[in-house]
Amino acid sequence: MRRAAALLAVLAAVALAAVPASAQTGGTTVRPQGELVESASYDRPLTGREMTARAALALAAARPEVRKALSGRPRAYARAYLAHGGRWQVSWFLPPAGGDGRREEIAQVLIRDRDRRVLEAWTGVQVEWPMARGYPGQFGRAVNAPWIWIGLCVLFALPFARPPLRWLHLDLAVLPAFSVSYAFFGAAELGVSVPSAYPLLAYLLVRMVIVARRPPAPPPRLLVGPGFLLFAIAFLAAFHVALNVVDGNVIDVGYASVIGADRLADGAPLYGAFPPDNPHGDTYGPVAYAAYVPFELLFPWTSGTWDDLPAAHAAAVAFDLGCALLLWLIGRRLHDGARGLLLPYLWLAFPFGLLVANSGANDALVALLVLAALLAASRPAARGVLVALAGLTKFAPLALAPLFATYRPRRPPAFAAGFGAVCVLALAPFDLSLLWDRTLGFQQGRASPFSIWGHYGLPDALQAAAQALAAAFAVAVAFLRPSDPRALAALAAAVLIAVQLAVDHWFYLYLVWFAPLVWVALLTRPGAGSARSTPPAEAAATPAPAPR
Repeated sequence: MRRAAALLAVLAAVALAAVPASAQTGGTTVRPQGELVESASYDRPLTGREMTARAALALAAARPEVRKALSGRPRAYARAYLAHGGRWQVSWFLPPAGGDGRREEIAQVLIRDRDRRVLEAWTGVQVEWPMARGYPGQFGRAVNAPWIWIGLCVLFALPFARPPLRWLHLDLAVLPAFSVSYAFFGAAELGVSVPSAYPLLAYLLVRMVIVARRPPAPPPRLLVGPGFLLFAIAFLAAFHVALNVVDGNVIDVGYASVIGADRLADGAPLYGAFPPDNPHGDTYGPVAYAAYVPFELLFPWTSGTWDDLPAAHAAAVAFDLGCALLLWLIGRRLHDGARGLLLPYLWLAFPFGLLVANSGANDALVALLVLAALLAASRPAARGVLVALAGLTKFAPLALAPLFATYRPRRPPAFAAGFGAVCVLALAPFDLSLLWDRTLGFQQGRASPFSIWGHYGLPDALQAAAQALAAAFAVAVAFLRPSDPRALAALAAAVLIAVQLAVDHWFYLYLVWFAPLVWVALLTRPGAGSARSTPPAEAAATPAPAPR
């Protein structure tokens, strides 16, 4: 038993260290707009340009934010580049400080040549991370329209808009409340968006542990009936698909997934061979790329560039609707009658779920596999297979292995056989040293401004302590021995949240990893679907004892 516990602890620690440092792989979500070319002359106009490079430099240097960034940095130097769309890009650099020869860009200004207008001026982390600049629609395009986002939040809350208010209403409101933090992110206000997300995560972590140990009161009566839920599910599913087709984009996460699928299908090397416009796209587990292979075969990626990527759109839609289907199956198993429709309804009405799908991201794949593991919880080998598949997609779900290994019926050998078989089959084709360097090794050495650790530059020792606590928590919850799927879902959500709290990067796309688990924990009946409960059909068939 001690050896098994030690092995599970190692798995949890590995998962904690391995969470992708970013929902994006290169600090940007927009397509590259061509290579920058330094001006051949700084003092005479170039063909097709009204300004000289010297004039562009002077305009950029007059910006107050640039002057502030240059203050106390006498060694900083500027370069003027011809940029895409008739623009100039003026950048200031610090000379290389280390042996890698890499210079640090500390300020960047974009100027339109024809009217000498300064379009953008960036300093600090927003120089290196274009995704932090609040470009309109860079994630999900039309999803960010107020009428869509607010409309989805209203639909999400509508079934519960019936008094009296209970603690459960606050629990359910926390997930849509991340919209406030996301709004500040969209306004390029990282000083508000980053810290405002963490209290919500911490609240959900605490509540999930409490709910797992002390079941909440029965779910409240809904304002709407099954007819409304069924119609809304059909409408929202069609809306998800239509919006993706009409106005969806594919961020570099989806692009990386398609590249990897193309390389796998062609038998080409996967790790260490990605193109220059997505050089670190090979940072995910092999299952992430393998899941895209069927879609890439249906919609081949032939251009070799960041084009419309129909395979990524198709995959995102499939994973999105697949999560709704699994939640319906879970709801049907754990609910009586029409309440089983509530879980897929919430998935389709949750704005961050649509954000993932309309961004062409692969995060719904993580949710899909975790939900499948929850659905198969009564079969140890199957849940071992599915937890391993989820973990070898984006690594974080590896932290769920101790919890799922000890769920009832407890058959650790069967779970370990399923889990180990997937790991061997998925990892055997690759050089494990190279795979580590390109995935976990790359993530460990990369800082991110989207977590409190990177944004505030908190001490490494403090973060290491938080990571150790999260790893210990992932192992400790296994000994709580949840007795039904509701408690299992609550503890699984708590583990994923604990991992996200401790890593270098946190991003809004990660909400879908645990959000459906929160709904299962809050909105299903205690004991429903447990290994010890008697199925309704079996109970009905069992004759009542004769009266004495």
